[in-house]
Amino acid sequence: MGRVVAILAGMPAVPGCTITRYCSSSLQSIRMAAHAVRAGEGDAFIAAGVEGVSRFAVGGSSDHTPGTQNPIFQDSALRTLARMNGDQGTWTPPQGLADVYIAMGETAENVAEIENVTREEMDDYAFRSQQRTGAAIDRGFYEREITPYTLADGTVVSADDCPRPSTDREKLGSLAPVFRPTGRVTAGNACPLNDGAAAVIVMSDTKAKALGIKPLARIVSSGVSGLDPEIMGLGPIAATQQALARAGMTINDIDLVEINEAFAAQVIASARGLGIDENRLNVNGGAIALGHPFGMTGARIMGTLINGLEDSDKTIGLETMCVGGGQGMAMIIERLS
Repeated sequence: MGRVVAILAGMPAVPGCTITRYCSSSLQSIRMAAHAVRAGEGDAFIAAGVEGVSRFAVGGSSDHTPGTQNPIFQDSALRTLARMNGDQGTWTPPQGLADVYIAMGETAENVAEIENVTREEMDDYAFRSQQRTGAAIDRGFYEREITPYTLADGTVVSADDCPRPSTDREKLGSLAPVFRPTGRVTAGNACPLNDGAAAVIVMSDTKAKALGIKPLARIVSSGVSGLDPEIMGLGPIAATQQALARAGMTINDIDLVEINEAFAAQVIASARGLGIDENRLNVNGGAIALGHPFGMTGARIMGTLINGLEDSDKTIGLETMCVGGGQGMAMIIERLS
């Protein structure tokens, strides 16, 4: 994909590559570009992400299609299946291999269990996400982040079509759990699946000065963590702790925080684990309302974070997210504009 984009842009002499780190793929591309700049191996990079969930084929490992899963993980997959049916108690670290094929919703249920995140808290958070997103849209916050796109039939797409600011809190509470008979994760307190694309320009200070460009922000530090795939939603905690340590900061030094809203359960648990209050967290809404196009999200959130810092006249921002497969990623930036 990366190379194809360069060709389509009329830049055959510019190399490109495609990377995969699931939910944090485009944040990983930003991190790689920053590392290259710091190593003196380039001055300007386009770090982008794209996702077309609507084009995904139906089927695969999630529906237990024969031959789609490595048999070495059979025992762990059966353990997850039993929990889906309500046949096991609260999640505990597995003896043996973790379930690498576990559905993301199942990981959110595990996090809610072990971190004691209630259904009411999850629905309250989801309602707040919709309200904050709607308010941000009404005041034009997201307009600067959206480039109108003309479809083949001439339709111009100039706004996100997923937010539901009129969401009723009582209705959220009436939704049935999706992943377990007595579970807590619903379609209302989890992110929807969306298509999308976003890009960030990463440039050296020297190059920016030569071109007369004033940077919006600088990358201070980043972190990547690994943990049990069955509780991947807690990945932001260790990743953020890494980034804070490398920056010589504490969480109290962070003015605004963007935690990707894959599920309300993991946002609540991660925020608690890091000591983040709601007045600094996802102040302009998040993925529960906007959606989570996996490859795009990291770059999209970076733009939202920079604009949020500008609007609030704040300086230090943190972007962090959980990552499928049992990882977390975080990046700290300093606003310069």
